[in-house]
Amino acid sequence: MIRTALFIAAGLTLAAPVAWAQGAPPESEDNRYAFSRADNGYLRLDGRTGQVSICTRRPVGWACQAAPDERSALEAEIARLQGENVALKKELLAHNLALPGAVKPDQSAPRPEAPPRLQLPSDADLDKVMGFMEKVWRRLVDMVVTLQKDLFKS
Repeated sequence: MIRTALFIAAGLTLAAPVAWAQGAPPESEDNRYAFSRADNGYLRLDGRTGQVSICTRRPVGWACQAAPDERSALEAEIARLQGENVALKKELLAHNLALPGAVKPDQSAPRPEAPPRLQLPSDADLDKVMGFMEKVWRRLVDMVVTLQKDLFKS
């Protein structure tokens, strides 16, 4: 009985690392790409780089082309336009010309804004609000009293 228990314990001890190693996905080329069905082929996601490609069937076989990354294209265009804007402002200032509209010359480096100050109402403002609330309260009380009189008369 003891021999059987020792044999089972030894077997479990030796089998546990093997089972654990089999549960972890191996780092190989098989797991690098994930495919999803699309209208005219498949979308391929590269698990290492995050690049998305569109794979379509061609007469010669399958061909995958990198899908355009709209975000990076937009960010590149914004950076290009900002640089061009700064260059144009510098050129206008170099020729002693005024910048158009309400444009300030040093907008290329935005400054951190101070937090907005909290402005409390004045005593006069509070008196106006309190007077208004008092009128509303009195009218409400008058309406309730009138309603009670009308109910008790009938």
